[in-house]
Amino acid sequence: MEDDDRPRMRSDAASLLAKEGLDSYSQDELMARIALLETEIARVRAHHARAADHRKVADALFRPRETD
Repeated sequence: MEDDDRPRMRSDAASLLAKEGLDSYSQDELMARIALLETEIARVRAHHARAADHRKVADALFRPRETD
């Protein structure tokens, strides 16, 4: 058993999508899928950026102050 308190993936939808066969999709359906995935990537990147900014603020707030 691990004593790891880092966040874990809640689900691995990307892996499930990667395993799905694409032969039955039309070209239009494939382009729609690409658009949906690109939108999701943008959403995840934006959330990651907000989380990184939040972390920077927290780190700055709780960083020990330097003394002269």
